[in-house]
Parts: sequence; C-alpha cells; structure tokens
Amino acid sequence: MGPITLLPETIAQTDGAGPVIDLQNSSAKLLVFTLGITRSAEQQSVDIAVWGSEDREHWGEKPLATLPPKFYCGVYSMLVNLAFRPKVKYLRIQWRMRRWSRGEAGPLFGIYAFAEESGSRLVAKA
Repeated sequence: MGPITLLPETIAQTDGAGPVIDLQNSSAKLLVFTLGITRSAEQQSVDIAVWGSEDREHWGEKPLATLPPKFYCGVYSMLVNLAFRPKVKYLRIQWRMRRWSRGEAGPLFGIYAFAEESGSRLVAKA
C-alpha cells in the first residue's frame, strides 16, 4: 500500500473535514498518519483528529486518534492502530482552529495529510 492522501494541501480558514477516503480493502493494521503545516500565523492553533467508519455515514463518538494542538509549520506524525477496529473501511480527518489575537483576522493554516502503512518506507528502500 502506498501513501493515501487524506487531504491535499489546503488553505483553511475555518473548521472543516477532509474527504472520505476508502482504504480499498487494505490489510494494514498500523498506519503512520502525517500532517504537514505549510502556512501559519501567530496566535493560533489547529487540532487534528482522524476518524474511521465502517459505512461512510457513522463515524462514532470518538476519533481513532488525535494530534495535540499545533501552532507552527512543520511535519508531524503519529501511529494509528486499526488492529482493534478491523471493520474500519473509511478514514477522514477533521480540524478545529482557534485564534486568540485581538485583530479581526481569523485563523489561517496551510495543511495537508496522508497515511501510509507502518514500515512501508523501509520496505521500499530494501
């Protein structure tokens, strides 16, 4: 399984969700989720959550995983273990943004996200 784009690079100014991504019968049980932040202003943060679904409609009450709030440009990764969720066939990400400055400008982030099977980079190099 190659990288799965969960969110192409996007300039976000409000809370939102990425497209629903079909895992295409992947047998991967441990995924590496990567978030890239390419643009950020000061005095703001973004919270990212990875959600899973069996049917594209019901996403549960809790996300599969969440990243701690992010404030700065960079690349951040975390493991998402699907071993205990074998029926998950679809993924999507959601984000919430906060800005606490006194100016009128709202939050603004440039973000992208993808997932890949854990160890896939090692196998590709071998």
